[in-house]
Amino acid sequence: MKVAFIFPGQGAQYVGMGKDLYSHFDIIRKFFDKTNQILKEEFVDLIFYGDEEDIKKTENTQPGILMVSTAISELLKNEGIYPVITAGLSLGEYSALVAAKSISYEDAIPLVRKRGILMNEAYPPGKGTMAAVLGLEAEKLLTCCKKAAEYGVVTIANYNCPGQLVISGQVEAVEAASQLAKEAGAKRVIPLQVSGPFHTSLLQPAGEALYEELKKVSIKEPEIPVISNVTAKPAGSCEEIRELLALQVSHPVLLENSIRYMLSQGVDTFIEVGPGKALTGFVQRIDKKVSVYNINNVASLEFVLNLLLL
Repeated sequence: MKVAFIFPGQGAQYVGMGKDLYSHFDIIRKFFDKTNQILKEEFVDLIFYGDEEDIKKTENTQPGILMVSTAISELLKNEGIYPVITAGLSLGEYSALVAAKSISYEDAIPLVRKRGILMNEAYPPGKGTMAAVLGLEAEKLLTCCKKAAEYGVVTIANYNCPGQLVISGQVEAVEAASQLAKEAGAKRVIPLQVSGPFHTSLLQPAGEALYEELKKVSIKEPEIPVISNVTAKPAGSCEEIRELLALQVSHPVLLENSIRYMLSQGVDTFIEVGPGKALTGFVQRIDKKVSVYNINNVASLEFVLNLLLL
């Protein structure tokens, strides 16, 4: 069995994520309590009991998902389940780098909070948006984006899996591309509740500012390969990791190609580590033959441990 850990990105959050795991496992409590100390606030209470709108604020969402994902990852390793390779969706790439011991948890938590703030500040609120496009080939969707460019910037931001793409850009351009996509045969177009035009050139200022923050952080060579969202391949040097993380906020997320790369390396078992189940669905659509599990609570953890450790 060759196991890959894959980590969710923004959008997977929910109020109370990780709460039952916190109640059951000392190692989970350790990471959650450490997060309070790092951020110098009662952050865990916010995640467990806060208002949904507060959880959705990107400066809270990003450290919250990283916290839950990292804690579960360490719990799995403690139980004897180790990945041979890892990747994450956008924000999830930071969870992957922590799991591979490339970035310390103590550095990663404030870094992703800063990342969230920079991404929000890079473009005026309400002027950018994203939409999921279901059931349309990438080439046809790119044509729709080119036609809609007369209304502003719009491009494919996420290549998630066959039949599931995400477009991003300025509101009027995304709306025009969405209508063109429907006319071109898309089964559904779903506007996403996001605060900006993420993974487009409009976020380049955020990437440049993020690079300055990344230069302050110690990055080590990963102990296992970490697949970059930008290239869908393992990053080489520590400086390349830093550069790719900075580029990531303004470039498309190549998730499908990342999964296919891991499959080419012999991975036969994927575990989505953290809140949500979106990545599990993406992997299943890419390759129905592989085993895919997600762990976000005590029940799903026990199911996977009983199955894989028999």
